[in-house]
Amino acid sequence: MLDNLSVVLVRPRFPENIGAAARACANFGCPRLVLVAPERWEPDKALPLATPKGADILRRVEIFDELAPALAGFTFAIGTTARTGGWRRDLLTPAQAGPAAAAHLREGGRVALVFGSEDRGLSNAEVELCQGLANIPTQPDASSLNLAQAVLLLLYEAYLAARERPYTPGGRSKDRLATHAEQEMLFAALQETLADIDYLRPENPDYWMLPVRRLLGRLALRRGDFNLLMGVCRQVRGVAARARGRAGEGEP
Repeated sequence: MLDNLSVVLVRPRFPENIGAAARACANFGCPRLVLVAPERWEPDKALPLATPKGADILRRVEIFDELAPALAGFTFAIGTTARTGGWRRDLLTPAQAGPAAAAHLREGGRVALVFGSEDRGLSNAEVELCQGLANIPTQPDASSLNLAQAVLLLLYEAYLAARERPYTPGGRSKDRLATHAEQEMLFAALQETLADIDYLRPENPDYWMLPVRRLLGRLALRRGDFNLLMGVCRQVRGVAARARGRAGEGEP
């Protein structure tokens, strides 16, 4: 049910937590574990926590230097955060994140659940790469969760949602979902277009573009949508450039 779901751990500090996360993946049928710039990658220390069930997942682990290339082939990424406010808004609970992930899986997409390091979590730049952001509610005076515990909670909710509404091969469009890399191209084009028509505030534009990024994530864009919107951006930017040229020549 979660064949196209992956867990992505960004800068994990302890190999034991990586092993426990692999066990959680095995518990709920998530076949792929991805590491981004692990602080220490020692398979011998991770393997006992993975248990025999998670050993194969641990052996197949993929490692990247940065988050963006790790997410390139995915169609939807849900980041996680313990901090709230500012860049970290429109937060999903695990009970909301699970169905959101399952919905994209049913559409034939590839979904990543992204977790930051044990001590600092995800940076603002890494949060910006995720179309959705989840927060696990806890007691205010005990808000810190073990990394593998957080992985387990999100996978559990995704598994429940996928089990309640199983994937049916005949029910999805033949037009594939846009990949994360394509969505990033479209996002950059939209940002440039909105700046060209003076819609985007010049101060801290990345912050003001966050609602646009979340909107794109909710839309489950397909390749055809990507092509259409990229074409619209090109046309709008062309019109804006011609308008600026006429203004520079003194035309009304």
